[in-house]
Amino acid sequence: MRVLILSIVLLLSSFGFSYSQSGIRDSLIRFPFFGISYGVYVPGGDLKDRFGVASILTTDIHFKTSKNIVYGISAGFIFGNNVETKGLFDGLNTSEGQIIGLDGLYADVRTFERGYHISATIGKIFTFNKPNPNSGIILTGGPGFLQHKIRIEPIGNTVAGLRGDYIKGYDHLTNGWQMREFIGFLSFGNRQLINFYGGFEFIQGFTANRRDYNFNEPDLKDQKRLDLMYGFKLGWVLPLYKKKPAQYYMF
Repeated sequence: MRVLILSIVLLLSSFGFSYSQSGIRDSLIRFPFFGISYGVYVPGGDLKDRFGVASILTTDIHFKTSKNIVYGISAGFIFGNNVETKGLFDGLNTSEGQIIGLDGLYADVRTFERGYHISATIGKIFTFNKPNPNSGIILTGGPGFLQHKIRIEPIGNTVAGLRGDYIKGYDHLTNGWQMREFIGFLSFGNRQLINFYGGFEFIQGFTANRRDYNFNEPDLKDQKRLDLMYGFKLGWVLPLYKKKPAQYYMF
């Protein structure tokens, strides 16, 4: 997190925010922009054996040059309700497949997918010059860090085996390096608040399990994985630029 904050500060300091340029639809200009997006992703590789379809909420801080080169950083929060891991609580289940709490009742244990990614981004906007030389097909990619785990919520906290550090033996905390690519369309409008982008994103995670012990899979520690995600996302962006004052005034 400290590295992310420092990167944001350095990136923002390099932007300058002092440009005095013309309208975004009549000339090719440079400016920083912020973005936020939501996407739905299908798992692949080793990830599909652990999770189902998930969502990612992503924020971006980018800078666009006068040659339509784009670079910056992105961070995304991964969340979902589809946990596909088989036999996760076999050591706690009864022969009927239920977990009995300390109160003698069947326990309500809920599982979710949680994670995040942070990555550097570089790419280019391929425009058609008219009607807007700053909008067009955008292609980006870059390296980063990916982490995911199973979030376990024992309602009422009545299961002794899911209290404190014991819960870490079931959450399958996994992380490692990733590569991330995006192809889509980016549009900047005449008004600074009306801008959007959408397209397809691909994530490849070169990860490993980081827990010292996993109760349902004792040999899982440091096992190499290839976690894949494919999704479509839509987002809104806020460009930061100054318009050139009008040359003619009416009195």
